[in-house]
Amino acid sequence: MSDTDSEHVCYRADEDGERHSAEELLALIRPQPLEVNLFRGESRDIGTPRVFGGQVLAQALLAASETVEPGRLAHSLHAYFLRAGDPESPIVYSVDRSRDGRSFSARRVVAIQHGQQIFTLSASFQVPQGGVDHQFDMPDVPGPDDIVPGEALSPERLEQVSRKLHRWFNRFGPYEIRPVDIYDPFRPEPRPPRQRVWFRINGDVGDDPVLNRALLAYVSDFHLVSTATLPHGISLLKGNVLMASLDHAMWFHRECRLDDWLLYDCDSPNAGGSRGLARGMIYDRQGRLVASTAQEGMIRVVEPPGGGDVP
Repeated sequence: MSDTDSEHVCYRADEDGERHSAEELLALIRPQPLEVNLFRGESRDIGTPRVFGGQVLAQALLAASETVEPGRLAHSLHAYFLRAGDPESPIVYSVDRSRDGRSFSARRVVAIQHGQQIFTLSASFQVPQGGVDHQFDMPDVPGPDDIVPGEALSPERLEQVSRKLHRWFNRFGPYEIRPVDIYDPFRPEPRPPRQRVWFRINGDVGDDPVLNRALLAYVSDFHLVSTATLPHGISLLKGNVLMASLDHAMWFHRECRLDDWLLYDCDSPNAGGSRGLARGMIYDRQGRLVASTAQEGMIRVVEPPGGGDVP
């Protein structure tokens, strides 16, 4: 659904901007109840022609969470992006209460816009329980405090992207991103299919595990598909690449807060057939693995603007 990533831009804002951005994001992802099992979500124009996929993931997950018994938390979700979302129109979320067992609950969510399904999500919720415990170790990388925040894009760089994307790069985002692996999307060169970034929400989001899971789902849609482009020296910003998320899977392992730094370690084991597969692991600063992700996206290299028809 989304056709761009945050790539390697670091957002910074003053204190007022940070508080406003966090509050704006929290208000955006909360769907409004319309009727039993029906919810309505609004969208925000962030400079792309489609609704950002992470927004729909977060809204659908919160809609499903509203229908389960308090205390049951999402441990996994599996979603498909069916059609491009219109950022100018609301989205209606219909929740099917598939099953409620003693320990697990299952929900299916259909997102509808202009009378058509644009997205589906299946999510499973669980009563907190103990059990065996292990995880992969966090990669040995510089911490967020050891990485110099990026500067705003220069006017010369902004002129290389469409006017609509200026809003994407110039806005005070609700999150800050600090890349471990430096990569210039304006001058892409082939490199291994792996990228690691630190990220956090600018503002206090509280301890609510339901809300923090939704915020994590929102942010998890960044950087995944773009990882599959790295070995090929291509970039969305060059005007000859079309990208869109096709599906998204996520597993929540441990509690975390999105207003503290998290490391997103992404790799891409395969690309082919105009699709790229990417995986991600999200760690907190203490080295705990808090979530895992997987996503397949459409990747098409086409003629540059003015150089031929786009398929």
